Amino acid sequence: MSLEPIDAETALELYLADKGNELSEASLKGHKYRLGHFVRWCNEVEEIENLNTLTGRQLHRYRLWRREDGDLNKVSEKTQIDTLRVFTRWLESIDAVEQDLSEKVLSPSITADENSRDVMLDSDSASKVLAHLEKFEYASIQHVSIALMWHTMMRVGGVHALDVDDYDPDEQCIKIRHRPDTGTPIKNQGRGERMVALSDQLCELLNDWLENKRPSVTDEYGREPLLASRKGRTSKSTLRAYVYRWTRPCVYSTECPHDRGLGECSAVHRDTACRCPSSVSPHAIRRGSITHSLNSDMPNKVVSDRANVSQRVIEQHYDRRTEREKMEQRREYLDNL
Repeated sequence: MSLEPIDAETALELYLADKGNELSEASLKGHKYRLGHFVRWCNEVEEIENLNTLTGRQLHRYRLWRREDGDLNKVSEKTQIDTLRVFTRWLESIDAVEQDLSEKVLSPSITADENSRDVMLDSDSASKVLAHLEKFEYASIQHVSIALMWHTMMRVGGVHALDVDDYDPDEQCIKIRHRPDTGTPIKNQGRGERMVALSDQLCELLNDWLENKRPSVTDEYGREPLLASRKGRTSKSTLRAYVYRWTRPCVYSTECPHDRGLGECSAVHRDTACRCPSSVSPHAIRRGSITHSLNSDMPNKVVSDRANVSQRVIEQHYDRRTEREKMEQRREYLDNL
């Protein structure tokens, strides 16, 4: 087999172009970010001008360099190296590297516990956050955003993608749609599209938002975003900022579990809310909502369909019930045996 010379930067550009229709926008950005470190290593550390010469030993050196350079934990290292293996396999397909080189990309083994995340907004804290918003920020965009995330288990990308017309107040449901051509792709693309039933309380909140608070604007594609400011569709980064801001315990309870005074806390300002050890991301709301639903005896299949996540992934990444809680839930079925 004759290899065709190619440098790392050009290879990455071709790879991303090839994967453009296969991966979601978020996944594509993730690949670009992770493989950007590999390109930097080729150019600045090893001075590799042609990937034809790439060897398994060099790939091992890259793994060690990336671990040290990025100060990566085991899970992050595995994610980066797994992406490199996919990239190397693609390089094989275009005759850029030796065949089977991808088999020499050794990814660290991690346990299920290491691969899961424990951070979540528990139901008690969620109730306090929402009660505070209902009392002091009723039907504001912050209130609506966080209520939608908690009650529907939606990812932040799904909330961001909603239009006014996606909400049906008569049927009390909301449609989640993948619309990459007009700026709102969602995770899992077409497989992530679904209809989600809404409670009376959430519908009342959405109705009040639409009737009294939502600015009459369209986005750059002429669509009417459900979550909007005077500038148009609210960005995902702004939605994340809302969550960090309103999940700080000092905001909804006036108490600090970290014994910090307002003058000494770096997270007291809105723009630095993410520095609070107790503030959480939108994904932690999603994890907490899923766990709350499971604790409330919602069947796994219903949670899976509503949240658009497989039951296996729920068990590994989202279900934070203790073994005792699971046992007590099973106990309730003993009388039927």
